Order: sequence, then C-alpha cells, then structure tokens
Amino acid sequence: MNTLIVLFNLRPEADVAAYEQWAKSTDLPIVRSLGSVSSFNVYRSAGLFGSGSPAPYSYIEVIDVSDLEQFGGELGSDTMRRVAGEFQKFADNPVFILSNNIS
Repeated sequence: MNTLIVLFNLRPEADVAAYEQWAKSTDLPIVRSLGSVSSFNVYRSAGLFGSGSPAPYSYIEVIDVSDLEQFGGELGSDTMRRVAGEFQKFADNPVFILSNNIS
C-alpha cells in the first residue's frame, strides 16, 4: 500500500470556508470514489504538539492508494483534471510525498 501525503497552505487570496466546503462537497467524495483509493482524509493542522507554535502547513491530505498504476490512470480522467485544477486555485505550492508503510 502506498500513501500520498499532501502538505499545503492556502493561497493568500483563498477563502478558508470556501476551501473547506469545496473539500467536503467535491474533493473528498470524488477522490474517495476512485477504485485505486482505499481511504482519503483532509486534516486542518492545529499547531505543533507541545509548543503552541503554528504548524508549517495548514492542511494535510492523506490518500491511501491500493494500486499506484491505476491511480495514475484515474488522475488523467476529465473529472480528476477538473478537481486538480480547482485544488490548485486554493493550494499554495503543495508538497506531494509518496510514502510506504514500513510496519
């Protein structure tokens, strides 16, 4: 199983409420419906544990991908290209980290 972790802040002009509504109504249900995705969650960071300092990223997406090749194909669909374009209007320079579980 591969996990894609996406770290990002919103663009300065992006509205937090608009992004979170879009994530709940569009991003989450569409990505969760992909055949290659086992689970997908979006988290709003609350700060750095034990320090009271803000986290370097405001949002974290965690996408568990059961079939990376299939996932790549699904990302090329018209629907996913639209969703990715909408995401780019909200996210400021997102970081995409592909990871593997070692346990």
